[in-house]
Amino acid sequence: MKAITLHQPWATLIALKEKGIETRTWKTDYRGPLAIHAGKKIDTEACAIPEVRNSLQKHGFVPEELPTGCIVATTSLYDCVQMVNGTDIPGYRIPSKEYSFGHFATGRYAWILVYTKKLDKPIPARGRQGLWKTNI
Repeated sequence: MKAITLHQPWATLIALKEKGIETRTWKTDYRGPLAIHAGKKIDTEACAIPEVRNSLQKHGFVPEELPTGCIVATTSLYDCVQMVNGTDIPGYRIPSKEYSFGHFATGRYAWILVYTKKLDKPIPARGRQGLWKTNI
């Protein structure tokens, strides 16, 4: 299975189905199963964003206790679409809270994630840049 490493709290927000669009500067032609790996870094500034903090708290998470260095969820990369007009993803309606969970700008790419499943127990793993292969 392919995997992608994300800083926290983004990995956990995907695992909790709060975040369904991952924004990137690069596109991928890959479609299919994708493991979500939480890197070792916790972005404390991002955790202070009210929508982020509220989404984490709703599920009983506090930033200091977010899992790191492990795979926290599986999902499926359904589509990868280049954004236009700063915030539009052609063919998709963006839930308003998603704007607090990503960097939406003209020319960036929206990775549309579906069928997300949080793992009951995170799997320790070493992350990498880009898409990488894992054995889960």
